[in-house]
Amino acid sequence: MFPSGFVPIAASLRVLLLNGPNLDLLGRREVDVYGSVALADIERTLQLDAQDLGVELTCLQSNHEGVLIDAVHDAFGRCDGLVINPGGLTHTSVALRDAIAGAGLPTVEVHMSNIYRRESFRHHSFIAPVAVGQISGFGVDSYRLGLRAIALFLRQAEQDGRPRR
Repeated sequence: MFPSGFVPIAASLRVLLLNGPNLDLLGRREVDVYGSVALADIERTLQLDAQDLGVELTCLQSNHEGVLIDAVHDAFGRCDGLVINPGGLTHTSVALRDAIAGAGLPTVEVHMSNIYRRESFRHHSFIAPVAVGQISGFGVDSYRLGLRAIALFLRQAEQDGRPRR
């Protein structure tokens, strides 16, 4: 997954991983769409990836929109970036979109399934316009790619002398 010659570094980036409604059911819910891997297993894999990337990763899942919004607000000044799978809130939550925009955290939106190959109501994301990128359709690897993408984005911003936010 990492380029040859990649040298892990000490954690210097702080990233928040947020998972929205029903993602606590991963591994049991719609296995034909989302696979059989539980969220706890995904988070364990991401913690290992984070170590290799020099990222301190904090994970939170909630079925409640307000909890996710509060987490975004709390991340301001404490985290450098955000990886989020908003679940169904992707298509409905202006409030979560506004929280992300207001916090100014570089954000990568991830989805295990390709939301553009599913029902038409899933084709619109309120989050995408305030994210630096979106990754969908790669199953569990969408999370791994999202973590790598935010780390690369933040490091490039640092190299370019741009603020991380």
